[in-house]
Amino acid sequence: MINGPTPSALGEKNEMDKGKLYGYELVLDLYDCNPNTISSKKKLQQYVDKLCKVIDMKKYGKTFLPYFGLNEPQTKGYSLVQLIETSSITGHFSELWCAAHLNIFSCKTFDKKLAENFSRKFFGAKKVVSRWLIRR
Repeated sequence: MINGPTPSALGEKNEMDKGKLYGYELVLDLYDCNPNTISSKKKLQQYVDKLCKVIDMKKYGKTFLPYFGLNEPQTKGYSLVQLIETSSITGHFSELWCAAHLNIFSCKTFDKKLAENFSRKFFGAKKVVSRWLIRR
């Protein structure tokens, strides 16, 4: 569940126009995810491609999707970094805990509820902890 009021409710749009606001960050911790999704490079690439369309962000360059951390079960899995024209999308995926940890950061506004709902559905998460940060 998203915490905190929307940007328009707090008047952040005005602050952004005046140069006082840098951007927005949605931090998602998704639990009890589909293990086949979080352990598939192809599906993780599909996620970032579709997410960018859903929240109207333009990708900048290719997605970096390494699989590493093989020496410890808690660190084994994929991580992703996708630069977008207005900042970045990052993610870390735990096969051990069937969890996804995502950060969507942009100086362009986006629909945080749409991003959360899309991510929850894509990964089949049974629980989501969400935080909305205003970056100044």
